[in-house]
Amino acid sequence: MTDEQTREAHSFYREALSILVESGNDFMLGGGFALFHYTGLFRDTKDLDIFCTPTQYVGLMKLFESHGYEIVLTDVRWLAKVFKGEYYIDIIFNSTNNICLVDESWYQHSVEAIFMGLPVRLIAPEELIWAKVFIQNRERFDGADVNHVMLRYGKQLNWERLLRRCDPHWHLLLAQLLIFQFVYPADYTEIIPRWLFDELMQRAQQQYELPPSQEKVCRGPLIDQTQYAVDITDWHYKGMTIKTV
Repeated sequence: MTDEQTREAHSFYREALSILVESGNDFMLGGGFALFHYTGLFRDTKDLDIFCTPTQYVGLMKLFESHGYEIVLTDVRWLAKVFKGEYYIDIIFNSTNNICLVDESWYQHSVEAIFMGLPVRLIAPEELIWAKVFIQNRERFDGADVNHVMLRYGKQLNWERLLRRCDPHWHLLLAQLLIFQFVYPADYTEIIPRWLFDELMQRAQQQYELPPSQEKVCRGPLIDQTQYAVDITDWHYKGMTIKTV
């Protein structure tokens, strides 16, 4: 963005956050600003990611509507948007695959921070990683973001809690740890707990001791609904049943 666009964006962010803070509504900040807090990496962006529970997004939308913002319920399963000109806010209460449902535990583990002079709560790094390991599509792959959070914040991560979050889809966490080991050969032994790596590797080995699934299932759509569509539509694999809000 140009310097003028950056100033406009920052003005928008501060105005929107001021409305939220002054309203007293619960919310958490995520996206690029949470990434900046945990890694120091900053990206100019035209949007602001706000996280809340599914029962809270309606109130936040009405709040912004009362201040003259345009509101759009993009997808009742996980996303609403609030617009002001070319800038917008994503109000997120789930994930695209409807796995990372925001609940009260997100608030319990959220992190206090000051952003643009305002007191806010950030989604915890464990939730940030949990959500990002599923973003592996052709247009956007968040593996580097996860690696950077692990590199810069890994010694403070609650790895037991991260494993609990990823447990039903532990293969993705193991894959991420292997990529981290590849990318940072001088750092991984000090950051990734040996017990976690051993546990996940043991699980992977035990898969070969089991008979294969009788149902031909493709879990690819959980990480990329577009690229793995052919598996479901043409190659007759069964997709995962995705819960809805």
